[in-house]
Amino acid sequence: MRYTYLGRTALKVSQVCLGTLNLGVRAGEDESRTLLDTALDHGINFLDTANQYGWQKHKGYTEELLGTWFAQGGGRREKVVLATKAGNPMDDWPNESGLSARHLIASCEASLRRLGTDWIDVYQMHHVDRHAPWDEIWQAMDVLVQQGKIRYVGSSNFAGWNLAEAQETAHRRHTLGLVSEQSIYNLITRHIELEVIPAAQRYGIAVIAWSPLHGGLLSGALRKLADNTAQKTAQGRAAQALTIHHDTIAAYEKLCTALGTDPAEVALAWVASRPGITAPAIGPRTVAQLESALSALELTLGPDTLSELERLFPPIGNGGPGPEAWAW
Repeated sequence: MRYTYLGRTALKVSQVCLGTLNLGVRAGEDESRTLLDTALDHGINFLDTANQYGWQKHKGYTEELLGTWFAQGGGRREKVVLATKAGNPMDDWPNESGLSARHLIASCEASLRRLGTDWIDVYQMHHVDRHAPWDEIWQAMDVLVQQGKIRYVGSSNFAGWNLAEAQETAHRRHTLGLVSEQSIYNLITRHIELEVIPAAQRYGIAVIAWSPLHGGLLSGALRKLADNTAQKTAQGRAAQALTIHHDTIAAYEKLCTALGTDPAEVALAWVASRPGITAPAIGPRTVAQLESALSALELTLGPDTLSELERLFPPIGNGGPGPEAWAW
């Protein structure tokens, strides 16, 4: 396993992040623990979850599952860089969502209880809250850092200007500010190339790419549908996008067949190789899917393949960051 620094920090993380959205839900509890152990055996030390995950059973369920895994001992918690998120609704009551100081601190304490740990390595804001002033957010985060409950602060689904505003406010307060941003990024969805990645690079913020396979669309969706083996591909984001991008996906799968490489591995290798990306966040349901993702890290895409991918999945506008992407 290769490791890199998380943005401008001295914290080392694996160049693949294990997302836990499927654990205990699409993967059973025993299989989920096997996945976690297998990931750790392969050197993956970066785990991402959220307080809301597991909502199909009950909100907080995935953190509870991780807590039982940590409780097995063997240095599991000590070896892992643990990231979780807060901000999405945990209840219908008005103060059970958002980024108020009250909710951030209460959510952190609840996550710690579910996870059975004393600290969270990267405490992430799951979405922007336009009603929460940055001074309030940073005051709450400073309290949590001082109490030893969190080590770093990250964001998720932020715009480039959100990152800039967050960092400039943190600088005025003489604090570290954001160390990571988690954004959707894949061959289909390349919006963050315009401003999020450039802003993150300017401020030394790591970028974690979630949904690198676009919900399974880039993992051989047409083949799986034809074989009647599609699960995630047949629903949600992937199913909606397939109606729009059917011909492109067909051409993409034909390219992968010519390369003799699984489509999921090509898509992951592309994301992992992109400038400014620290790690793709993968969400395997099986050990076989995890092994495939690890193989993608060893795959080098040649210039001809990269050119063809750019043709099939063109960037927004002129490509690259704004304003050049839409101006001269």
